[in-house]
Parts: sequence; C-alpha cells; structure tokens
Amino acid sequence: MIKKIILVFSLVFSFKALAQEGTASPYSYYGVGSEKFKGTIENRSMGGLSIYNDSIHVNLKNPSGYTGNNIKYYNDESRPVKFSMGGTYTDLQLESTTEKDNASTATFDYLALVLPLGKFGAGFGIIPYSSVGFKLESKVNDNLDYRFTGEGGLNKVFFGLAYQFTKSLSLGVDASYNFGNTRDYALKFTYDEFGEYTQFLTEEFNRSDLSGMSYNFGINYKTYVTDKFELVLAATYAPEVSLNSENIRTFSTVTYNPFTETTVSVDTEEVNLESRGLAESSVNLPSKYSFGAGIGQPRIWFLGAEFTQVNTNDFNNPLINIGNSKFVNTETWSIGGFIVPDYNSFSKYWKRIVYRAGLRYSDVGLNINNQNIKEFGINFGVGLPLGGTFSNANIGFEFGERGTTTADLIKEKYFNIHLSLSLNSRWFQKRKYN
Repeated sequence: MIKKIILVFSLVFSFKALAQEGTASPYSYYGVGSEKFKGTIENRSMGGLSIYNDSIHVNLKNPSGYTGNNIKYYNDESRPVKFSMGGTYTDLQLESTTEKDNASTATFDYLALVLPLGKFGAGFGIIPYSSVGFKLESKVNDNLDYRFTGEGGLNKVFFGLAYQFTKSLSLGVDASYNFGNTRDYALKFTYDEFGEYTQFLTEEFNRSDLSGMSYNFGINYKTYVTDKFELVLAATYAPEVSLNSENIRTFSTVTYNPFTETTVSVDTEEVNLESRGLAESSVNLPSKYSFGAGIGQPRIWFLGAEFTQVNTNDFNNPLINIGNSKFVNTETWSIGGFIVPDYNSFSKYWKRIVYRAGLRYSDVGLNINNQNIKEFGINFGVGLPLGGTFSNANIGFEFGERGTTTADLIKEKYFNIHLSLSLNSRWFQKRKYN
C-alpha cells in the first residue's frame, strides 16, 4: 500500500513541477530568484523550526539530525532508514494600489533518504534552492513600455554525514552541488502615429547557467533539565561560497501577438560579453547561520524558538544591476512546536496524530524603492500515522503576506497546502541464532 502511495504522490508532483514555474512572485526578479524553504513539511508546519531532531523524521535544515538514538521498538539495536518527500500547492494574490491578480503554482519540494550507520548517519537527496517566475510591466501614459518575464531557478543535490558523540550531542555537515539557470526577457514596446504596436519590437534575453558547491554545518544538543522536561539547543552555519556563472545576452527583432502575448524572432544578435569580461562571472551565495532553543517532553509535546540570519547584503551579480533596489541582511524569527495526545494509544487513532503549529516573521533581504520587504506567516498541520509503523503522512497549511503596496510595490497574500510522506523501514538487522 505504501509503495502505491509513493508512486501516486511522485507522479502528481512531478507532473505539476514540470507543468508550472516554482513561483509566481514578482520578487523573484531579484538575485537568483526567491529562495525556497529548505526543510520538511514537519519543519514548516512549526513555523520553520529546525531545532527538533528525533530518530524517525528527516531534518533537512540541520544535518546533525541524520544520526540519533536507537529506538526501543528495535530492542535498542538500531534506528530506521528514513525516507521523505514533499510538495506544495500555492494560491497567490498579487495586489498593488490600483490592481489585483491571482496566480497558482504546484511544486516538488524535496526528496531525501537518511541511512543509520551506527553512531554515524548519512543523508542525501535533492531540494530546490531558489525559483524564478515573474511577469512585470511598466507603462507610460497608459501604454505598455516594457514587459519583463523570467523563469528558472537553482536546485541542489546534497550529501551529508553526522556523528553522535553522546546521546545528547551530535554534529553534522552537508555538501551540496548547486546547479540550474535563470532566464529573463525584456520586451520593449514602440508605437506608430495611430497608437498601434509597430510591426517589429526589440527583445533582450539574458541567461545564466550556474553551478558550484556549498556547505552547511549543524550541531544539536539535548539534556533533561528535570525528570520530564528535555532542553534542546541547536545551531547551523553555512559559509559564503561562489558559484560559477556562464552568461549569454542577445537582442532580437521580434513580432508580437497581443492576443497570445507571444513573440516570434525575426533576427537575433548575440552580445559579445567576453569582451566585457562578463561571459563568465561569479555569483556568491551569502553566509547563513541560525540558532534556537526549545523545551518539551519527548513524544508528547515540544515548544521552541529560532533566529536565522542570511548575510544577503554581500550578494553580488555583475551581470545585472538594478538601480532602485539593494540587498540587505535577511533576518527570520520562528516560533512553533507540536503536541501528541497519546503516542501509545492503539484504540483511538486521533490520539496518535501529531498536531503542529507555528509563526514566522522575516525581513526577506530586499530593499526596493527605499522599502524593506517583509514577510509574515502562520503555519499549522498534522502528522497522520500510517499503519502500525513509524511512517506518517503530513499535511500542512500556511497563510502569509509578503511585501507592501507602498512606493508602487506589490503585496502578496498566499495560501499554501503542503503534503509529504515520511516513511520508515528497518533495512539492517542483526541475525540471531538459538
């Protein structure tokens, strides 16, 4: 049954991921796109917390979670292999001072596998880093002047290793290979004496193919402060790295169909970026750190808070310079937790459900027209046990706002539905003889 669930889940989200862009946010115009949440649905349903680790759930934000304590169900001999995958459906409302519009996207969020190796734990998988998907227009005297569109994004394939020094302390590191491309088009509109589009328009096209390594280090510490209550401390650090960017820029003479809003190229000329030293460049991914603390009773409840900072003001892309914007440091505050009424209940299913909730507030790292772009989100969700195993299906919901209508900017209001599977299985078992 579980295999059928995985197959259906994979087909649905693979189709949606190929059919649509991963975002419809106009703020993905900046940098390498809108940065994606790098955690599981379980993390996200608690406001984005990454500080809680256990032996049956994958933690993609803190690699120290790849290891863990052996569980009693396996006679304290081992812990399960953990497999996790997730996706998101987003309904987005875009609002300016004069207009409103709606968009929707469905994305594949992550695929990960964690293997127990004694005191070590290894994890690997694939997860999006950023996504580009925008359509912007500028007008002069109610006539279209420019139309900007973009697509693409970055993905990362990661491999991580963690080591558990004691039952309380574990450390881990992720090494990720980042790859992908961003593509943007700028169509210039011109008009004849009758106010109609001229026969031929000019379109600029930019493409950057990005690749390179990045790293993330994590630590997690747990200790009982009383007989019942467990204190959890956790931190992560990702150093700044540079990605290689191979760039192309062309100018095309095109014809424009206003009904389909598509263009057909008549003639194209590639810009000699090599003479300007821009055919190959470096795009830096800024450093990032987080730290948090929480308290709870294992398998019963947990409440924690976390602070994350990304040094986005160090971001630089020599190919594109946007005059009305600048990057500032990203700061995010998260608070959240979970409760399980009775994880040992076998007669009442609802008592074994994990109930999660959280809040998140962020300064997203963009200053446009002298306005810092901020974001606020409310999360809640449930973890539904599957059969008699440690596996579960997770459903999460998120309501949020990003941006402002001040200074001719756009406010986004979004509603997300998150779905994931967290599957566990015992692959390695000691042989016993009578």
